[in-house]
Amino acid sequence: METTTIVLVLAAIVAVSLAFIVTSQMREKARIERARKTTAQQDIYNRAFRLLSEIPGQYLSTDLKLLLLKQMEDACNELTALKSDQPVAQWLDEVKQVRKQVVEKTDNRPPVKIDSPEKSGYVKELLQSLFKLIEGMHKSGRIDSATAKKNLKYVLFLVHKTHADLHVFQARDYIRQNQIRKAIHAYHLASTEMGKSKDNALAMKAVKSFRTRIKELEASMADGKVEDHSHSKLDREWDHFLQDDDAWKKKADYDD
Repeated sequence: METTTIVLVLAAIVAVSLAFIVTSQMREKARIERARKTTAQQDIYNRAFRLLSEIPGQYLSTDLKLLLLKQMEDACNELTALKSDQPVAQWLDEVKQVRKQVVEKTDNRPPVKIDSPEKSGYVKELLQSLFKLIEGMHKSGRIDSATAKKNLKYVLFLVHKTHADLHVFQARDYIRQNQIRKAIHAYHLASTEMGKSKDNALAMKAVKSFRTRIKELEASMADGKVEDHSHSKLDREWDHFLQDDDAWKKKADYDD
């Protein structure tokens, strides 16, 4: 075999080997990138699912539920395109069923009592995660500025309400222990928290109601007769503060 032929054969072998190596590297790179995208979308789905499942029922408005469901649905569609081995079709069916319930107002999630600093802190952490999720949806162009602004402001309001919930629970406990001054202080703290959402009409109504409750307690101290917390109209209304604000609207009208 001539030297030229040998060189050409060797060159061909080298070229084929290089092509194979490059192709293999490209496939491996594509596989790694696909795996990265798949993991990212699974994380997005799981994060939204966790927020929808773990945020107490009284904090999740219809708009927030629909945003979380949109996030889950978009992640499922991406996972389908990536040919994920997860049960994506089942996830999508569940998302559609829950959305139907939300739209028809039959998605009833139980409220959770915020009766400890630990619970308050955990719910606050969930709401902060929800805040970042909405910011991310806006930055990626999946929701418009008006929708993002409206829901971000509402989530901030919920963070303030989380603290107020804890103060109200503490105030009730103080009243049971006949520690009225401490109860008044706790209601003051609750009022301060709600006052941070000055642009939220419901929060301002709550502030008015807290002030009324404080006056009631101050009067009971002056009379030497403490009213049991279970008979407080404010406390009963507060338990349904976000589910049904009609009572708060009426109370605000009476206060004006």
